[in-house]
Amino acid sequence: MRRSRGGTIVLTAAAVLAALAVFLPVWWVFVSSTRPGNSYVDNMAPLSWLAFVPVGGDLTNYSGLLSGPFLTGLFNSFLVAGLTIVFGLAIAVPAAYALATIDFPGRGVVFTFIVLVAMIPFDAIAIPLSSLFQDWHLSDSYAGLVLPALANGFAIFVLRQFFLGIPAELLEAAEVDGLGRIATLWRIVLPLSKPALIGAGMMLFLSQWQAYLWPLLIGTSPERQLAPIALANLSTLFTVDLGQIFAGSFVLTIIPMVLLLFFQKQYTESLSTTGLKG
Repeated sequence: MRRSRGGTIVLTAAAVLAALAVFLPVWWVFVSSTRPGNSYVDNMAPLSWLAFVPVGGDLTNYSGLLSGPFLTGLFNSFLVAGLTIVFGLAIAVPAAYALATIDFPGRGVVFTFIVLVAMIPFDAIAIPLSSLFQDWHLSDSYAGLVLPALANGFAIFVLRQFFLGIPAELLEAAEVDGLGRIATLWRIVLPLSKPALIGAGMMLFLSQWQAYLWPLLIGTSPERQLAPIALANLSTLFTVDLGQIFAGSFVLTIIPMVLLLFFQKQYTESLSTTGLKG
């Protein structure tokens, strides 16, 4: 009992320290975003506890930020991420279902290829791919922003592993009742796969939400800029408004954090199934 209680205390303390290590930098960015201009440096050298207390600040930086091009970039980021989730899942779900339930020749080779390709950093192929997109007249378009993120190998991997965990007897019973593969997927498998769908959707969302190099290479106009590009443009050769940059950084950070907290249970459940079957 004492050992168990002591282990619980140690693990709890470690979890609290890890949470603080993640939370404090985000909180510091928020506090700095409430201060005008570069005044945040007043409490940084030497470091003072006032750097973490929003005393005398306001939300002027946020109102200024959201009255400029950043608001358009934020809308575009939501639009591109939403399209990526919808069309990305439309590709990943049938691909994962086929890899999990259809015993076709070379299935293992195809799955291995998908996983290996997913491990290649996208930045390694972004430059030659952007040249192809320009030749295909897809630069400066929403299609050019969305297409490279649709075939997400990690999303296919998560969904396949979850589908493998669905009892084979359930699928066989659906087949006996006369349901085809597509009907079984739509009426039996997908209703059971909410955690995996949320997990795969979050992967697709994060891949687009944090994208910077590809939107930069594809040459989007101000009307189609994503939020990270709009945020980077706040720093110019002659002016750097760090207050608004901090505000934009906090907005871009807090949105995926809120989504992860809201879907924490389903997202964790989807990831916990990925190593159960091969």
